[in-house]
Amino acid sequence: DPPPPPLPKKQLQRAESLPEPGSSRRCHGDPEPGAGSILYSIPPPHLRLGEGAPLWDGPSCGPKRPLTKSQSLGEQLGRSSPQKAPSPSLKELTFGTADGELGQLLESPAGVCGVVLGCQEAALARLSARMQEELLGPEERQQLLHAELAGKRWAALAVPDPQPCCQSGDAWYFRVAFTFQHSQLQFAAKVPKPCCSSPGVQSSLGTHCSIQRLLGHFTDRLPRELVLPGIPGKQGEDPACPAPRPVLLCAEVPQQTLADFVKGSHALHRTSPGHYERLSCLLLLQLCMGLEHLRRQNVAQGDLCPENLLLVQCPCAPQSQQGQKEPLALSLPRLLISSFFKVQKKQRPCSSSQEQDWSQDLAAPSPPAAAELDVGRLIYQILHVDISLENILGFRSKRLPEIPSLSIYSAGLKRLATLLLHRDPQERVSIEQARGILQVLLWGPRQELFARSRKSLALLRSWLEVKRALLLLRFAENSAGARGSPGLEEWLCCQYFQGVTEHTLYQVTQVLY
Repeated sequence: DPPPPPLPKKQLQRAESLPEPGSSRRCHGDPEPGAGSILYSIPPPHLRLGEGAPLWDGPSCGPKRPLTKSQSLGEQLGRSSPQKAPSPSLKELTFGTADGELGQLLESPAGVCGVVLGCQEAALARLSARMQEELLGPEERQQLLHAELAGKRWAALAVPDPQPCCQSGDAWYFRVAFTFQHSQLQFAAKVPKPCCSSPGVQSSLGTHCSIQRLLGHFTDRLPRELVLPGIPGKQGEDPACPAPRPVLLCAEVPQQTLADFVKGSHALHRTSPGHYERLSCLLLLQLCMGLEHLRRQNVAQGDLCPENLLLVQCPCAPQSQQGQKEPLALSLPRLLISSFFKVQKKQRPCSSSQEQDWSQDLAAPSPPAAAELDVGRLIYQILHVDISLENILGFRSKRLPEIPSLSIYSAGLKRLATLLLHRDPQERVSIEQARGILQVLLWGPRQELFARSRKSLALLRSWLEVKRALLLLRFAENSAGARGSPGLEEWLCCQYFQGVTEHTLYQVTQVLY
């Protein structure tokens, strides 16, 4: 039999959103045929900062045909260049990266500028992580020590000094020693005063540079030789309360409280006002960062006063070019929040009477809504300006005590204190905004940046890019010299330039200046 006639071929219409391979219509700036594939995983610099839509659009390549429902952009890209190897991530780039891989990145839409800026951001993130580990110690080692201390009591600890190394408003601290992995470690045994917070909340706060870290806790009678100042008899157990006391083992040994530091720094403030007020900004910045960490976990500071804020000497004090350590009064200590409570209910709404609401917040024992007011008061206390509770409540207008202008930081600190102590809760800046203001006071941009050019996002973005490059150059130059390891201030600076964006800078400078 003759074969049947052939069936007519069905015409399939292709649907793509990209130009077909081999198309003669190329846009201006497209790579030549055969060049490396476009790297779609690297956005332009302003998008990698996490802000908004691009400020520019690439040249139009003519009308695109839409994708079908069964196709995606990823599928089309995969089919168009199946032979291309994935390009390296900016986080993986090093000086030894192969030139072939670098070539793929340089042909990306971000170009050379985008690659360099991305590498700088990745380098800042790596440096920040290393400096944090240097300040806090390896997390794995802390976890092993926590497990080793489980079930241990006073008998397993050596107490070199029966006198407390520090006394805060809510606890006594004793320096103790413990042998761990063939080395002797020193940490603090915290003996809470009666009616103070339990370790339940503190044990679940996670690791943060401004939060006291808990290694373990137990309940036991105090050794007879330990001295508790303020307790009748001052020797061993309180006669009125012979029951065992709770003891918290803390990773950091406090050197003094913020109240002790402020009381003993009148001469330093008078002779070196610029240095002292810079130290004040750095201490307040650490406090705000710690409060932000607590709020994210629905936890509040127990009593936000100078007596309950601890200062700890950093393990690696910054060194001058001559290799001599700075005097203790001039070096920056870590500030630790050490007492906490769980927030049980939502923030109280503002009352109709702002004056009454302001007074109630100030008189309350540090509720979450009053943290801004407490930080505002701390600014005055650190700068040795009397602002007692009765003094504040005696004002019937927006006037507050004058902060003398002694350094380039005085006006900014006065502005921040005024914003934190505003009578109208809606007009107060938040702790997050206060942190941003302190960072701008410390590392810029300063007001003179806007003297020659009108403030704009483009100007602030350019300032950020240049400052990041200069910061990395400073780290490189210091590592080649004899400046020692980066310290706490360098880590705080790195944290700032690693995460800030031009949009945040625009908002903060609007409020501050």
